Parts: sequence; structure tokens; C-alpha cells
Amino acid sequence: MTPFDYSRAASAADALRLAGQSGAMLLGGGTNLVDLMRKGVERPTRLVDVTGLSREIAETPEGGVTIGAAARNSAVAAHPLIRAHYPMLSRAILAGASAQIRNMATVGGNLMQRTRCAYFADAAGSRCNKREPGSGCDALGGFTRYHAILGASEACVATHPSDMCVALAALDAQVKVLGAEGERTVPIVEFYRAPDDRPDIETVLTPGETIVALELPPSSVAARFAYRKVRDRASYAFALVSVAAGVELRNGRIEAVRIALGGVAPRPWRAFKAEAALRGEAPTAEAFAAAAEAELAGAAPLPGKRV
Repeated sequence: MTPFDYSRAASAADALRLAGQSGAMLLGGGTNLVDLMRKGVERPTRLVDVTGLSREIAETPEGGVTIGAAARNSAVAAHPLIRAHYPMLSRAILAGASAQIRNMATVGGNLMQRTRCAYFADAAGSRCNKREPGSGCDALGGFTRYHAILGASEACVATHPSDMCVALAALDAQVKVLGAEGERTVPIVEFYRAPDDRPDIETVLTPGETIVALELPPSSVAARFAYRKVRDRASYAFALVSVAAGVELRNGRIEAVRIALGGVAPRPWRAFKAEAALRGEAPTAEAFAAAAEAELAGAAPLPGKRV
């Protein structure tokens, strides 16, 4: 492991200042970053501990919920506001990791976690454009059971690992970030970049910007969501495919629908084509099958990607 300095941010402004230093990376619970440092994938020269930032989970004046970036995943999953108004988010978090990891991991860190692609993690023996741009991608032609069939590129087929972020994508969550220009809000469906030819650039954050909070808007559909995850074992495995979905019916027809997919794309995948196909339709098996076909028409299956 590369030697590094350690600083603890006392405020969001302090985190912004420290994060702007050369070689600095932000440290939440460390459940992903520390692993990558041990493997030689990440080599920060300074860690900026941001666990002292806001952990508040509170109702907004509009009836939504705001979640501080330093809130622990376990606290979010157990919070009465989340369980009452966004129960699918609780289920997604509980499906994502062990209790020990949930107790350490933060909301901001979950948003920023990097792929669990085995080739990305193998700094000593595998080519990876996400780790070293232009070096190639050993996943192509390799073991692809956990790799992307939607939204990938010729440079990278790695998937985003988060369960929580799939739920957030379906809930139209907003990411609040602080930078030198002040605070801005980014819809989570626009927060992650497509890999294209630069898969190492994963989000729209500019250098030095810091996530300070999440905001969940009020939703008539949110309490009617479900989260389902298919994985190789029943306990704490990453998704082969996961689905966060909710519908609202009126007069026997689907009036509102939200669908997001995990385990199949480089970012949490909002299934806009499937949603469009379902609006106004009766909730029949035929309608859902047609919606799935519409969403997967552009899929590029890889050898070994089976569920």
C-alpha cells in the first residue's frame, strides 16, 4: 500500500478544501476504497475523512426526504421515514451487504463505489481501461457473468455494483454536491457517465466536488415499490440482475410507473423504454413482456451472461 496522509474534514467547506489537494481522495466508511488501496488499484497520497459531515435524515417541506452524505447505510434502511415512505430503498440496502458493512458504509460512499469487476481489481495481471485508460479490456472475451449488457462500450463492460443506487434511480433521487462554484443538484440518472472511450471517468463530478446530501422527492408511487435481486447465492452477493419497480393504477390502467435495473449496466439503469411501453396499459403479463422486450431491444449479450 502506498504511504498516505490522513485528514478529517470538520465541515463540507473543509472537505472541499482538503479534497482539492493533489492526490487526495475522500474516505467514508472505506468498505470499497480501502480494499482497492490494498490491491494497488487506488493510490491516494492523502485520505480526507468525511464521516463527520451531515448524517441527518429529515423530511423536506415538500414532503420528500433529505439524507446527509455521511449517513450510514444501516441508519437509512432503519429510519422510520424511509421505511414508511420509501420501503423499497430499505429493502435494496438490506439486500446489498452484511450488517457489518452497512454499519460502516455511508450514503456518499455508496454512490461513489467502483465496480467489482475482477479484471479491474487485478492490478497486477489484467488489462483494464477503467483502471488504466487505453490499456485494453480483458473482460471482453473473458469471464462475463457479472458484466454489462446495456449501456456498455467497446472500452468497458463493467457493471455498477450498488443495490441502493438502483432504488435511488427508480425514486428519481437528486444528488446535492458542493464545489468551488457553490452547490448544485444532479438527478441521479444523470450523475453517472456512460463509459464510452473513457470508462475511468465515472461521474459528472468535477475535480474537488463533494457529495453533501441526497434528496428523495415525494412520490405517490414510492410506497408501492418492490425490489428483487437475482444472485449466485442468497447472502451478500452482487446482483446478476436486480429490479426496482413500482406502479400506480387508475381505472384498471397503469398511470405511473418507475423501473430501474441493476447488475446489467455501467450505471444504475433507468428503464425509460419499458416505462413508456407500460403507461396507459392494463397490468397484464403480455404488457409486461412487451415492455421488457422494448427495454432489452438494444441489449448486447455477452458470452456467459446468464441469469
